[in-house]
Amino acid sequence: MNAQVSAAGLVAMLQDARARTLELVAGLDRERLMGPQLDIVNPLLWEIGHLAWFHEHFILRGLDGQPPLMSEADGLYDSARVPHGTRWSIPLPPLVDTLAYMASVHDALVRRLAGREPTPQEAELYQLVTYHEDMHDEAFTYSRQTLGYPAPTFAVSTSARAAGSGPWPGDVPVSGGIWRLGSEPGDGFVFDNEKWAHPVPVTPFRIARAPVTNAEFAAFVTDGGYREAAYWDPEGAKWREGCRAEHPVYWTRRGAREWTVRRFDREEPLAPDQPVIHVNWHEANAYCRWAGRRLPTEAEWEAAAAGAPALPDTLSETKRAYPWGVEVPTPELANLDGGHLGCVDVAAHPEGDSAWGCRQMIGNVWEWTASPFLPFPGFAPDAYKEYGPVANPQRLPRVDHAARMVPPVPEATP
Repeated sequence: MNAQVSAAGLVAMLQDARARTLELVAGLDRERLMGPQLDIVNPLLWEIGHLAWFHEHFILRGLDGQPPLMSEADGLYDSARVPHGTRWSIPLPPLVDTLAYMASVHDALVRRLAGREPTPQEAELYQLVTYHEDMHDEAFTYSRQTLGYPAPTFAVSTSARAAGSGPWPGDVPVSGGIWRLGSEPGDGFVFDNEKWAHPVPVTPFRIARAPVTNAEFAAFVTDGGYREAAYWDPEGAKWREGCRAEHPVYWTRRGAREWTVRRFDREEPLAPDQPVIHVNWHEANAYCRWAGRRLPTEAEWEAAAAGAPALPDTLSETKRAYPWGVEVPTPELANLDGGHLGCVDVAAHPEGDSAWGCRQMIGNVWEWTASPFLPFPGFAPDAYKEYGPVANPQRLPRVDHAARMVPPVPEATP
């Protein structure tokens, strides 16, 4: 059972998330902070205020019963009350005032833990608001990519070792058994969509040891994969025809087999051994059909990531905290926290392999599964109801930019 996070730990988490948020919006004027109205992004200026509101709503107002620091905050920043399409037209305060509101809330959250340890409820809510900010930091990053803004300045250069590590082809076998899908009480903070672990039968299968690479996906594109109807289900075909997709969204063909990719505001050569990114579920599924493969189920993916073999040739009942074991993640084990502001080659980080030999089952890229984002048995929503599987039934992205495949028919472990 994980111990409760201390006050010092909670404050450190808050400060780390806030520092990243400020780095991600630095250097943007009001025009860019608003941006064009699109279904897939928010105005960044609205998101900054929403983060402050979220912290205040759940802790200062929800726990402490304090009056709002900004009288109009609910009408501006409550995502359940403010329709997405109106967020560009409501009277948002200027950036300096929004940042001042954010700083006031942050300082109040830090002060209220001074000289004492949190209650379990406080620890839970502090982690909720911090992880919510982490998710919005991802949104700030992909918004800058979507809108073609310059890359944020916090990123470090990709190491030569990671950049040159190359591909990692082949499959690994995973034993079958009963897998407890989801999180257990006592695992520490978890979102409600992971509550609670329940038994799921898993048949022995094989799974790719690494995500699909750009080079592998380019072969699908070059072979006419976007034009072949047999690879696309009706919903996918409707999407493809509607946007006239012929390749991943940020790719540009340069000659018969050469590609560049837009990375923020610059064009770069497509890195062949990095995982393919910015492909949706339909594209991932079509690629798998072309390759004679399929996407793993959520239970299969999780068993490959956190499971381990047991005798006789079955899944262990013990789930690992991380693919490699219990050691806290380090830069040697996984590409996390935006350090490279992008992906590294799929063969990088061998020290982080799972028990079965799967690489990068945490970090580097999100991965698609075949499973829809639906409630687990006995699901009950937590405080943040708008984010759960009841409010957002959809395909479940265990990585929302790439795919890791299994053969079309589950195979017994040799």
